[in-house]
Amino acid sequence: MLQLEKSLPIVTMLTSTEESYELCRRITAEYGKTFYLATLLMSVPKRRAIWAIYAWCRNTDELVDGADADETTPATLDRWEAQLERMFRGIPTDECDVALVDTIARFPDLDIQPFRDMVAGQRMDLRKNRYNSFEELSLYCYRVAGTVGLMSNAIVGVDESQFTAPWNGLNIQVPTEQAVALGIGKQLTNILRDVGEDAERGRIYLPLDELALFNYTEQDLMNRVVNDNWRALMQFQIQRARKYYQQAESGIGRLSPDVRWPVWAALLLYQQILDSIERNDYDVFNRRAYVSTPKKLWCLPGSFIRSQVK
Repeated sequence: MLQLEKSLPIVTMLTSTEESYELCRRITAEYGKTFYLATLLMSVPKRRAIWAIYAWCRNTDELVDGADADETTPATLDRWEAQLERMFRGIPTDECDVALVDTIARFPDLDIQPFRDMVAGQRMDLRKNRYNSFEELSLYCYRVAGTVGLMSNAIVGVDESQFTAPWNGLNIQVPTEQAVALGIGKQLTNILRDVGEDAERGRIYLPLDELALFNYTEQDLMNRVVNDNWRALMQFQIQRARKYYQQAESGIGRLSPDVRWPVWAALLLYQQILDSIERNDYDVFNRRAYVSTPKKLWCLPGSFIRSQVK
């Protein structure tokens, strides 16, 4: 993602809406392979909207983690947030914006605040490379990933039949907390998978007080030490991530029936990354935890069965 210019030009036409959605699709397919597979189970309008959101989130992340991240300053993020404000006024600035502007128009429940919160998460990355406690880390996880759950809620929708179903009595609540929990669970999974890569950039996202609790030092992490202390620490972190997934599960039955399958698929596929870390004996420094294509496909029938239960 190229750094933003100091001024944001008024753009009348950058590309067609269809070309913009295709660009967002390619970005999602390249950088979010597991996530992309789940989106293919959605209806075309919803999957395209999710691609547009994913592309914006990816480009936002690139500002602090991409090839030109060294050039990113707080002023860069100020300009990025100004570009966001323009999109919600219907004015795109770059090619990916065209699809997101269209998505905003098609899904009026999409709110700007989660997008702003995500930018705030990138601001945290500019000034912090350590987190003293999970309380600090959880705020970061909400901002960079829990927000995605809120954005997605506006697209996937809820099961409106449950508003009036006599066996429910009261109106159904939108599963906001569960959507945020799913995003945080995914972020924690990414943190555990990418510990080694983050350390190479001088970043430690595991809470420092929990490293101390398991008698594992920052220097151990930088030296890529895999010992019993590390395994115990990772087991503790994996258990926490799974608790977030369990919380998220309780909200899937409230979602619109046509998205329950892809949401279940995304949840189960990400859980398999945790399984892969365990199979690799918690060595995330030398062995990449990933889900193979056959295992991804094997997950689909199970997620479909779960999606049929409210």
